[in-house]
Amino acid sequence: MEGIWLTRNMVSPEQQPNSRSYISMAFLVADMMQQLQFILLLYSGFLEELGVYVVSLDRPGYGESDPHPTRTVESLALDVEELGDQLGLGPKFYVIGLSMGGQAVWGCLKYIPHRLAGASLLAPAINYWWPSFPANLSKEGLSSQLPQDQWALRVAHHLPWLTYWWNTQKFFPQVSILAGRPEILSSQDIEIIRSREGLPVDQKYVRQQGEFESLHRDLMVGFGKWEFDPMLLENIFPKNEGSVHLWQGDDDKLVPVKLQRYITQKLPWIHYHELSGAGHLFVFTRKMSEEIVRSLLEQ
Repeated sequence: MEGIWLTRNMVSPEQQPNSRSYISMAFLVADMMQQLQFILLLYSGFLEELGVYVVSLDRPGYGESDPHPTRTVESLALDVEELGDQLGLGPKFYVIGLSMGGQAVWGCLKYIPHRLAGASLLAPAINYWWPSFPANLSKEGLSSQLPQDQWALRVAHHLPWLTYWWNTQKFFPQVSILAGRPEILSSQDIEIIRSREGLPVDQKYVRQQGEFESLHRDLMVGFGKWEFDPMLLENIFPKNEGSVHLWQGDDDKLVPVKLQRYITQKLPWIHYHELSGAGHLFVFTRKMSEEIVRSLLEQ
């Protein structure tokens, strides 16, 4: 299981698999800006109340997770499956992916659907080169990003071997999330950060293994050439024995809501939740985090 590091923060480990309230949930977070320890803190009391067992993991190259130079969307999904087996989470579990963590959830839907009890995608990053996008729509979505991000994503897709140089050279602006550009934050995002209900600030820990095997690798995998088109996925719960949800703020500056709408129109079996006035960080409020979990467990 190359490239996976488990956090020590687990919720309700005393629950046993044969308990009626036992639910195993692999919680996939730690995107380009967040730390999963904070997510667990936000959820902990609520999850203990429900008797939910949470396992959180860092994607390869983040925190103390081993780098995985040949990582693909498929390899990450298989890592998740192996993790579930090693921890004895049972035949099925839930997965949640935030932002760039969405690539892991899409991969699980494609490669290990038989292991899923449900899934949630939270403002998942969009690959503008997925084949099912009409050319004009993907062009519009990419053009809505800051110019420096448009170039960085084009490099990651067309010239992945140049990604490190592009994001470290001084001739052109680096990708906005590394440069800390305020334009990528909505008014709600700023409020969440200012209220300290939001993000922790220990980015040194998140990126301790270097930006190439974390941020740059994420760009190459997330915006590279995928082995499949998510918009061609079939419903993994044809008998409604589980559910898949996608949550998106309509004021998200990083992920174009128009493209997210198109994806869910192509996949009508996904429950789409569009949040008015919400930005990219809506999950970092207790109200929304509880609503997201409850929507999964209702099934």
